Amino acid sequence: MSESTLSFISRLGLAFQYFFRILFNGEFAGSAARLLTAPEPIEPTAPEVPQQPVLLETDPDSALQLLGLLQQEGRLVDFLEEEVAEYSDAEIGAAVRVVHEGCRKALHDHITLQPIQAEGEGARITLQPGFDASAIRPTGNLVGEPPFTGTLAHRGWRATEVRLPKVAKGHDVQVIAPAEVEL
Repeated sequence: MSESTLSFISRLGLAFQYFFRILFNGEFAGSAARLLTAPEPIEPTAPEVPQQPVLLETDPDSALQLLGLLQQEGRLVDFLEEEVAEYSDAEIGAAVRVVHEGCRKALHDHITLQPIQAEGEGARITLQPGFDASAIRPTGNLVGEPPFTGTLAHRGWRATEVRLPKVAKGHDVQVIAPAEVEL
């Protein structure tokens, strides 16, 4: 039964019991005095829940436009949609060279990239407190607080400039590659 539900008679009985205990037991009396002079207990608060990041809607038009450019220059969509299991490794390798060359050209024509980490892959680096978690993703056994020292598995890339062509009003960017009909 909790304290708030004790009847008057039960509380009166407790008062007499503790009165005599305090009167005849000095150690118990000292404990009771400390309880009476102790500051009010602080109510425990719920742990602070981290705020969920605000997710913004993105406009897929730029992504579709870039995909269209990669298709136009390197036939990337054609390559990815092709079932390659029936081809030999040599045939796939030859196709990949053409796709790679065209896609690389499209990428360099429209986006300037810079490595996030200047060190080469395999280099030992230390992540200091306050490192940019959106640009650097620690992996593996992450315990404690930074600084963290590890091996650079991937330098990362950051787009420093984007130069997508302007599109005419009414242009359907969802058409990645128009169907071709030879007449």
